[in-house]
Amino acid sequence: MPALHEVLIVMPAFNEEEAVGNVVTEVLTVLPGVHCLVVSDGSTDSTAAVAHCAGATVLTLPFNLGVGGAMRLGFKYALNNGFEYVVQLDSDGQHDPSCVPDLISQLEVADIVIGARFAGAGDYSVRGPRKWAMKFLSSMISRIAKTPLTDVTSGFKAAGPRAVRLFSTHYPAEYLGDTIESLVLASRAGYSVVQVPVAMRPRAGGIPSHNPVKSAIYLARAAMALVIALWRTPITPKG
Repeated sequence: MPALHEVLIVMPAFNEEEAVGNVVTEVLTVLPGVHCLVVSDGSTDSTAAVAHCAGATVLTLPFNLGVGGAMRLGFKYALNNGFEYVVQLDSDGQHDPSCVPDLISQLEVADIVIGARFAGAGDYSVRGPRKWAMKFLSSMISRIAKTPLTDVTSGFKAAGPRAVRLFSTHYPAEYLGDTIESLVLASRAGYSVVQVPVAMRPRAGGIPSHNPVKSAIYLARAAMALVIALWRTPITPKG
């Protein structure tokens, strides 16, 4: 299993001053030796200052690019600073840092590891159009990746050396690109994807990114994201 000092935790954060400090503290406590990078994605509150005071390295984007743009910057930072492994973790406290070793242990046999919310751990659930979209997307991407996947929209993921190099240049920044398109991109490039079960926790602060109105249009937007991902020319990895 990769040593923790080889692992970069990347936490995209948009106006998460209420939660990000405690999350950084927990990460550094639970995962001694790991390096924690918070990408303040155009935040207008004190996210960057709170994260820095908690012990994280902080990069600040001048305006909001979304999770995809923040993660691409995180992958570039990892590549430029000698980190072989990257774990994406939410800055709102929903992802449990104690699950990180389970993810990175699978990087010995796979390029990308998804922390799956619907694989037998915890009681996280969704309903309505969002549930239908997740099932549809999981079915489609399971075929593309040639492996059973139940949670392809999870934001809790680990990437190994080959994926870090690919994503530092090509990580998608569009809506759902950080989940759907990134998995399609990697799978079509010949990279392997697996999942491990994880339990979700309630948000530690801030405002949820989804509400009933957004959930009602999630299905159509998710399908469009998949179409765009499949339409784009596959990337040939350099190594």
